[in-house]
Amino acid sequence: MQSWVNKLWYQGHPLRFVLWPLSLLFTLITSVRRQLFKLGVKQATKLPVPVIIVGNITVGGSGKTPMVIYLIELLRKQGYHPGVISRGYGVEIDGVRAVIAGDSATDVGDEPAMIVARTQVPMVVGAKRVAAAEKLLADFDVDIIISDDGLQHYQLARDIELVILDGERRLGNGMLLPAGPLREGAWRLNHVDHVIVNGGAATANEQAMALAPASWQPVSVNHDGKGAPTINDSLVAIAGIGNPQRFFDSLHSQGYQVTQSQAFDDHSTYSETVLDELATGRLLVMTEKDAVKCRDFAKDNWWYLAVDAKLSSSFDKQLLAKIDRLVADK
Repeated sequence: MQSWVNKLWYQGHPLRFVLWPLSLLFTLITSVRRQLFKLGVKQATKLPVPVIIVGNITVGGSGKTPMVIYLIELLRKQGYHPGVISRGYGVEIDGVRAVIAGDSATDVGDEPAMIVARTQVPMVVGAKRVAAAEKLLADFDVDIIISDDGLQHYQLARDIELVILDGERRLGNGMLLPAGPLREGAWRLNHVDHVIVNGGAATANEQAMALAPASWQPVSVNHDGKGAPTINDSLVAIAGIGNPQRFFDSLHSQGYQVTQSQAFDDHSTYSETVLDELATGRLLVMTEKDAVKCRDFAKDNWWYLAVDAKLSSSFDKQLLAKIDRLVADK
């Protein structure tokens, strides 16, 4: 399914013109919704602490999760106590719930499970982000909230909007859903605080972000950490992220010998049997997001590559200066 959608949105498939009338309807519905909030017919809920939205205007992965982790670490270094809220994509949650280290991706979502496993940050997930934020403030010592996605969730008032773009795919064919990948038109980029480009070339009005490989980690929680992949090993690579090819290309650029690669749909659920047969005794490597869904049944020859987001010091200074002003005002 994801392969077909990629052809439609990013490779000029002619079916996009057949779907164009549905895109017009989507544009109308979203425009009306935005205007209701702008005119005050619908009310956005303001919180007593700064709220940072890390989102995008395209469907699919663009690098939001590494950016959220980057912000958590940046804010902690400045003495802040950040907390995170998320929808918890692909899971059914009754109301809202806190995420704790060790929670299954099937219960809280793969990205929340990954974020908490990496940072131990206070985090609450649920379809209603305002309710999630209120629980976060009530139950934890939090003085700033990061929303993982939610740019179009206008019920939650926000102080800073960061949009992440895939630098390779950019805006695809430039059309709105379902003919294209856009949730909102390209005009939306002119109304956010920063447009952050993950990979590729950033323009003068954008911030460049790179994903730097950190270290190989065993997927199994019971692993002794020995036998990490080297450039001399024959690897089987899998990826179930928004742009799997980015992971495969990263491995090749580092000199690893990937003898077989298998892309899965974003947020895929994995089977122990399928992955074991795919590896056939070779080292199986994956992304950190994939690993949180496999850790309960992982084999000793399964590894994931952690990555860290890298941004400029000028971006850090601009962002922190605005946050300091927001904190003083609130």
